[in-house]
Amino acid sequence: MGRRPEVFVRQVSMAEGQRLQRIGRTAKDPVKLRRAIVVLMSAQGQPAPDIAHLLKTSEDYVRDVIHAFNERGFDALDPKWSGGAPRRIDEQTRDWICVIARCHPRFLGRPFSCWSLAKLRDYLIDTGRVTTISVETVRRILRERGVSWQATKSWKASTDPESPPRCAGSSISTITHRTAAG
Repeated sequence: MGRRPEVFVRQVSMAEGQRLQRIGRTAKDPVKLRRAIVVLMSAQGQPAPDIAHLLKTSEDYVRDVIHAFNERGFDALDPKWSGGAPRRIDEQTRDWICVIARCHPRFLGRPFSCWSLAKLRDYLIDTGRVTTISVETVRRILRERGVSWQATKSWKASTDPESPPRCAGSSISTITHRTAAG
C-alpha cells in the first residue's frame, strides 16, 4: 500500500487566519476548537499525519476536517448534531399544551381553580392528545414558550360559590381584648 497523498487546507486569507486564531483562543466547544486547530496547522503547512499525531486523533479525521473546510468554510467547524433523543411531541401538540395551560380548568370541566403540572399532565393524557408525558416535560414545554401561571394568591381569591366570605376584619373579641389590655 502506497502513501496517501497529502491534503492541505486551501489558501487562508489574513482575516480568516485571525478568525481561526480567535476561535482557537475563545471556543467553548471542544469539537470546534479541535477543528479550528486542525485548519490552522494545515494552513501553516503541517501534513495530516503530523497533525493527527499531535492532536492524538486519526489521519482520516484530520483529512475530513480539511476537506470540509475547503468546501464549506467556517460552517465546517461547527458540529451539526444535537444532543439527546429526538422529540416525541410535535410542535402542534406543544402549542396545544400551552393553550390548555392558559385556559381556566373549570372552563374545561375540571373542578379546581388553577392548574398544577400534575393536573395538567393528567388532563392531557385523559383527553388523548398525548399517550404519555412526564410532569418535567410539561414544565419544559411551558417554560420554552414563556407560559407561566400562578396559583390562587390567597384564601380571599376563592371562586367557590359555596365558600363563606373571608374578607371580614378581626372579631370583636380581639378588639375588646386589646382595649382591655391597653
